Amino acid sequence: MTQVKSGDTVRIHYTGTLADGTTFDSSKGRDPLEFTVGSGQIIPGLDVAIPGMTVGEQKKVVIAATDAYGEYHEGASQVIPKGTIPKDIPTEVGTQLQMQNPEGQAMMVVITASDDESITVDANHPLAGKELTFDFTLEEIV
Repeated sequence: MTQVKSGDTVRIHYTGTLADGTTFDSSKGRDPLEFTVGSGQIIPGLDVAIPGMTVGEQKKVVIAATDAYGEYHEGASQVIPKGTIPKDIPTEVGTQLQMQNPEGQAMMVVITASDDESITVDANHPLAGKELTFDFTLEEIV
């Protein structure tokens, strides 16, 4: 049987869960996820688990935050006075916005707090600082 090696394009079906068992993502009901192994297209902890697998093989891996979306950084939150925000921009908690960092690069943030005077935005990935478990099956080596 052919085993996956770095550089192969593969398709997997997966379910990702948090430590408490909550599912944060799954390919159920969708096409399998397709990517090139070792290319950096997926989180490192999952990428390194795939070489050596054969089609039809199932695996479950637990991935530390450092090998997933990184640690949570308190400094990635910022309070912004509402008076500086254009009136047409929504300010409800949970809203995702695109902002520019000081270097002019676009970045996604989520509003985590909002009151009459200000909003707090967080640039951390929603899964930053979390240990992730992936249960997946190698469907195909393309």
